[in-house]
Amino acid sequence: MNDRADRTVMVAMSGGVDSSLAAALLLEEGFRVTGVTLHLWAGEPTWQPRESACCSVEAVEGARRVCQLLGVPHYVFNVEGAFLARVVNPFVEAYRTGHTPNPCIACNREIKFRLLLDRARALGFRYLATGHYARIIAEEGEAGPRWHLLRGVDRRKDQSYVLYMLGQEDLGHLLFPLGGLRKEQVRREAARRGLPTAGRPESQEICFVTERDYRQFLSKRVPEVASPGPIRDLTGKVIGMHQGLAFYTVGQRKGLGLSGHPVPLFVIAIDVKENALVVGPEEALYARGLEAERTTFVSGKWPQQPLRVSAQVRYRSAASPGTLFPLAPGRVRLIFDAPERAITPGQAVVFYQGDEVLGGGTISKTIREEHLLGADA
Repeated sequence: MNDRADRTVMVAMSGGVDSSLAAALLLEEGFRVTGVTLHLWAGEPTWQPRESACCSVEAVEGARRVCQLLGVPHYVFNVEGAFLARVVNPFVEAYRTGHTPNPCIACNREIKFRLLLDRARALGFRYLATGHYARIIAEEGEAGPRWHLLRGVDRRKDQSYVLYMLGQEDLGHLLFPLGGLRKEQVRREAARRGLPTAGRPESQEICFVTERDYRQFLSKRVPEVASPGPIRDLTGKVIGMHQGLAFYTVGQRKGLGLSGHPVPLFVIAIDVKENALVVGPEEALYARGLEAERTTFVSGKWPQQPLRVSAQVRYRSAASPGTLFPLAPGRVRLIFDAPERAITPGQAVVFYQGDEVLGGGTISKTIREEHLLGADA
């Protein structure tokens, strides 16, 4: 594992059970722990975060109480400006192009493992630790260690999908103490230590948008994609009206207002130019491949030839086998062995070999069967 001669570690603490136990375990290992909670989002006057949200007062207070119990310092860093510029604004802008973004990936890339890691090192900490369910292992070599990023042992909680952007320099300064544990073990161990966050519920929502104001949030910022428009079938025929493109995603069935149709219909594509929602039967959701941009690899090395991988196109989807074709720098094409369901532009695609994360990128294009003959891979 890491060379831990310098045992100073900043622990990013959201106020939940995972980061709380991560801090406790590192302290027990002899690390000099300092807890830090990020103030990400003040929101608007009507914004009311749920108690479980990482931006809530309860979350900050939970992290503070854990640090007090452990006898370690705790600080709150206000990074609202950076969060707005690097996460919220790109999230909003993605909807202008008909994409469905994943803000948690942007937050990990831009805030936790760029801004916060840089700040930790600038303040003299050797490591940054989080409560992510993922593993880091080192392979020793003549030129120094080569770092590998692996799935967490608990496949139900594995978070490696949102960490694909990490590189060699990052991994050498990161600790994921929970990677070898299962969620039930984490709660049990937190309770055994008397941590006040042991029973705190998990947050399942986007931290800066609550379910109640989701439409209002986007309507204020991108009114053009919150305007009603036609729902068309695959022939172009108008068969209904949608309430605004921003409120739909590829693969969605419920909420279309088309229950009287003889076969179930799903969102197949989002046409921003025509402000139209394209729907069709479930078989039309399947595509043979995709193209991705902003692609990075954990090794830091761009592949020079096609590569066999298993690829995951959504956070909780299964990985499917396929062949990865490198294109221009930052761009790849992936062709699956069998058609994949509901590939969604704006989401991340992450490449694996076994449990190891190779890298990933942002899906920019879906490749249908009829397009394969024209592919320039």
